[in-house]
Amino acid sequence: MPSSSTRERIVEQADALFYQGGFEATSFHAIASGVGISRGNFYHHFKSKDAILDAVISRRADATRAMLAGWEAEGGDARGQILCFIRILLTNRAAIMDYGCPVGTLTNELAKAGHPAREEAAAIFTLFRDWLAARFQALGAGEEADAHALHLLAWSQGVATLAAAFRDTDFIDREIAAITAWLDARIALPSSPPADKG
Repeated sequence: MPSSSTRERIVEQADALFYQGGFEATSFHAIASGVGISRGNFYHHFKSKDAILDAVISRRADATRAMLAGWEAEGGDARGQILCFIRILLTNRAAIMDYGCPVGTLTNELAKAGHPAREEAAAIFTLFRDWLAARFQALGAGEEADAHALHLLAWSQGVATLAAAFRDTDFIDREIAAITAWLDARIALPSSPPADKG
């Protein structure tokens, strides 16, 4: 298996440090030290911190697309695929309790700073939103599919935020059970026009 290029290792290290400590708090020196390269070698690959940020966002978007494709291949039906999304809270529980959601924390930081890359970071949420809406559409949600997708995204972000605040594993387990029950209620009560009482 070929070794990663220096550029790829820089982006990987920056991704981890942006997640753990934030974009603004992460220095060139910290990234270069983590990769084990000189500043000169670092600047050969990236001239600015914003260029690294763009590469990190692109890396995360590619990883999200690959993850969604994996869920489609392995999750079974639409319900099973949505459960894959819900259970990411379980899969990444330790990291979420330490640092929150990687998409949410970066998007919030860039939004507060008015950074021009905030829209590109938020586009990762759009990948999840569109993917979830398509699954809800397949389950018969009709015009409510996008609303269900947004509700599920908001719920999972809230769980990630509070899990990081309280570091409560039982809370995550309870919320996953509640989200799953909510999902099954949406399946049991598909969208339909109200009955004519006249």
